This record gives sequence, structure tokens and C-alpha cells, in this order.
Amino acid sequence: MNSKLKPLGVSYLSVVLLRSMLSLIFIVASISHFINTEKTINRIKNARMGFVGDLLGTPRTAVILSGVVMLIAGIALLIGFKTRIAAIVFIAILIPITLTVQVGQVETLGPLFKNVALLGGLLFFSINSNLNFKQ
Repeated sequence: MNSKLKPLGVSYLSVVLLRSMLSLIFIVASISHFINTEKTINRIKNARMGFVGDLLGTPRTAVILSGVVMLIAGIALLIGFKTRIAAIVFIAILIPITLTVQVGQVETLGPLFKNVALLGGLLFFSINSNLNFKQ
């Protein structure tokens, strides 16, 4: 990678909008993990690769723990606090969720590629910690 690449000017408003919109899906999902815990556990248990949900102990533990982490990181991303760290945390959460629930299921291709798009947005924030904004 060429370290002499010309910095790209980015609109501050576009970054705030991307960050806010990206964070909301995780905040809503975290609340769903608390309100619909059993439904989420059943999705893991019925998934073709549901065994990934057992890596943190029981699927219940995975659902609650991921809900707590998603809520904290989602709020951080929303307000722009430690954005890079929040994005990396979401990448670490989203990959096992995607592997567990979406991979190997033809009927979930839409959600699979939604997660791919989310990963793209998260990679943007994990790579670009020092953005040069156009005013």
C-alpha cells in the first residue's frame, strides 16, 4: 500500500450521516436481543451453523452479551466517541453473527449481503480514523 496517497477530502455531514445510520441498525438489534431473547436464541439453534453460537457458552449468553456490547458500541458510534474502536468491535461481532445465522441458508441471502454492506461501512470507520473534512 502506498503511504504517499493523496488525502481525500470528505464532507463532514456525509460522515456524520453514515455513522448515525450505521449505528442505528446495531442499536435497534441490541434492543431486540433483550426484548426478543428467545426468538434470537431459536434463530441460532435452527441455523445451519448454529454451533458458532456456542463459542461463548450457551446461545442465551451469546445473545445477551452481544446485545450489551452492540448497545454500548452503537451509542459510541452514534455520538462519534472512539469511532474506530466501535467499528472494530462491530466487525468482531458481525462476522460470527453472519456465519451463524446467514451463511448456508439460501433464504437469507438478502440479510447476508446486508451484513456484507454493513461490514463495508464498518471497515470505512475502522480504516479512516483521521479524515480530512471539507467544510
